[in-house]
Amino acid sequence: MTDVDPEEIPADPEEVEREASLTPGEAIARMRINLPARANRSLRELVARVNADPQVRAWWHVASVNAIKRLEINDHSWVHIQIVANIALKLLRQLVRRGVEPAMVADYGMTAEDAEVVVVLGALFHDAGLAVHRDRHEDWSLFLAEPKLRELLRGLYEEPELTVVVSEALQTITAHREGGRPLTLEAGIVRVADALDMAKGRSRIPFERGRVSIHSLSAAAIDSVRIRDGAERPVLVEIAMNNSSGLFQIDEVLKAKLRGSGLEPYVEVVARIDTEAEKRLVPVYRLDA
Repeated sequence: MTDVDPEEIPADPEEVEREASLTPGEAIARMRINLPARANRSLRELVARVNADPQVRAWWHVASVNAIKRLEINDHSWVHIQIVANIALKLLRQLVRRGVEPAMVADYGMTAEDAEVVVVLGALFHDAGLAVHRDRHEDWSLFLAEPKLRELLRGLYEEPELTVVVSEALQTITAHREGGRPLTLEAGIVRVADALDMAKGRSRIPFERGRVSIHSLSAAAIDSVRIRDGAERPVLVEIAMNNSSGLFQIDEVLKAKLRGSGLEPYVEVVARIDTEAEKRLVPVYRLDA
């Protein structure tokens, strides 16, 4: 697979909304996760197995129906899943390249490639429980994911490494909630990656259906999120806004996920208002986590 830039993943909100109205068979036929596996053979095989698994894709479809049609909240479809998985993988690789050691290496003597499997599994399944209900969806995700992870990893890992990978992936799922407490770099990465899918396309449905609030306005104000190598810290997150209301999304939503994630020393967040249409009361904002 070639590299996939999270900022270049097509996320047409109208297409996402249409998919929520398709039949289950039609909906899952359109789903395909694309990740840059590079030389990680286990990750490449895992993604192939996920793409061939109708149950996993059906969970994503039901989660999308619950989020978009029934609750009218922001996008939780497979498009969100793919964006989060790519962001998580990008964050991990940048941190490893800058000398930050993931828990799979530090605690188990395994490899950075195994850490990639853990963060991708966490990203792929962190919202699976939304197929059951929005309330406590992280807990439902654990319930659904544990046997499925063992099935997907069959032949890629043997015991006891299999249980290690599954357990660490489950931690990333439960710790992604706002009040979660990540114990590993991998869990913190999934938590922050989830928050970084904040570009305005995700918020289009509640905004256009009249749910005007600081949450919908601030989400609609985020034009783009770009992740780069930082100068002072390993990761620089650059957020372009079209309106200063986007500061709420950054300061109240992203900050809540970044704080306590364990990534605070490694991530710098800079937001700018890229428009002349608004008086620039705050032209540049730096998040202090």
